[in-house]
Amino acid sequence: MPEVSDHAGELDGLPIFWRSAPAPGGADASPPPLYLHGVPTNSDEWPVFLARTGGLAPDLPGFGRSGKPGNLQYTIAEYAQFLEQFLDLLEIERVSLVMHDWGVVGLAFAQAHPERVARLVVINAVPFLPGYRWHRTARLWRTPLLGELSMGATTRSVMRFSTREARPGRAPMPDAWLDTVFDHFDQGTQRAILRLYRSSPPDVLAAAGARLGELSMPSLVLWGMADPYIPARFARAYADALGDAELIELPDAGHWPWLDRPDAIDRVAGFLTAADPPRADPPR
Repeated sequence: MPEVSDHAGELDGLPIFWRSAPAPGGADASPPPLYLHGVPTNSDEWPVFLARTGGLAPDLPGFGRSGKPGNLQYTIAEYAQFLEQFLDLLEIERVSLVMHDWGVVGLAFAQAHPERVARLVVINAVPFLPGYRWHRTARLWRTPLLGELSMGATTRSVMRFSTREARPGRAPMPDAWLDTVFDHFDQGTQRAILRLYRSSPPDVLAAAGARLGELSMPSLVLWGMADPYIPARFARAYADALGDAELIELPDAGHWPWLDRPDAIDRVAGFLTAADPPRADPPR
């Protein structure tokens, strides 16, 4: 198994943290996976994936050990620009994107720079699609004052209780998961979450995915169907929007499907390392 390493650097004055691992067996011909976490997590989601496939996993601005400046608005467009600058900093031209929840900001980058993306993996991601309406907690966060009060009242015990709905049978999230989230759930992360949700009403989400149909790289949609935050129909909607991508539906998994179905890690790793399909001959 590749060893996962931690890194710290700076991008235009913004402290950034990321993890990396070499490709298994030392192979480096394929574009590395770029793993993008969601809310309220950080790159601590990904070491088990990195150990299987190699690749990179940053803490996005506002989360984990990366900078959380008050001058950012934490919009979809800002995160897409960050990804471009991050890859340029590391002199990486092309990646495969693995996106969970709000890590779907990677799709904004992919639509702007499809030549830099080899493969796409979408896991229980915020829908950049028409017809989505925010879930109950998100509506609370999007409401001025109520969102701030909710954030300020989130203790570790409250987080442990409130996230039980994310798993089938209301099983509690693992203690290690709670530790890695709550250890970094400071005022800067709370501000980033509120600004991200408030800058993203449904029409902005739909507009952010307006060019998904133009993406032609191999794609996988892997979905825990017992997700209380995103209706299961968006799994098929994403697969259709991405040109009939491969779709894996896991009925006994929740919003973080690999916690309920560890074989999901194998599915993602297998897709990332599969041979590219043959290209059709251009019309004569």
